[in-house]
Amino acid sequence: MATLIGNPLIKAFFIIFLVSAATATATGDAPFIIAHKKASLNRLKSGAERVSVSVNIYNQGFTAAYDLSLIDNSWPQDAFDIVNGNTSHSWQKLDAGGHLSHSFELEAKRKGMFHGAPAVIYFRIPTKAVQQEAYSTPILPLDILEERPPEKKSHKLLTDFQINMNLRFMQRLMAKYGSQISVISIVVLFIYLIITPSKASKKKR
Repeated sequence: MATLIGNPLIKAFFIIFLVSAATATATGDAPFIIAHKKASLNRLKSGAERVSVSVNIYNQGFTAAYDLSLIDNSWPQDAFDIVNGNTSHSWQKLDAGGHLSHSFELEAKRKGMFHGAPAVIYFRIPTKAVQQEAYSTPILPLDILEERPPEKKSHKLLTDFQINMNLRFMQRLMAKYGSQISVISIVVLFIYLIITPSKASKKKR
């Protein structure tokens, strides 16, 4: 338990959760916005690496939130290029108990460990003139373009080779001794069917 609490990401998420909970309690029946941000790496055949990012926004409050804007400026332009989508998005309304999601994809320009900051969600409440804001959870550190051991690839190639060799051997065996194998299989199956009921009857006795 102490190890989990000592993790900086867990601490950050815990602090964000407490601040959001305190804000929701103080405002009574106001919207309670919770956002979860996650990112995953995808290595391309060309050697480049892309980052798929998604942000899920939930309203756990009792009233709707209006004029929502998601802004994720945690991806520096000198390190990432936007491939699909945008790092920002907006919605008119998020009902109580509702859910919104947004995703985009980037391509990494350089190698190294990357620590992404939380995304920011701005929204409005009809009873308040001031714009409200909430923060998503941070992402786990991303090891961009990390060196991957070649043993895994060679092991996969060896495994595929073994499978192909076994299939060829079975095909040759069936082509040469197919009829004999069929007869033996039928005999073995017949003997098994005779022995199995007798075993079951002995157990009942």
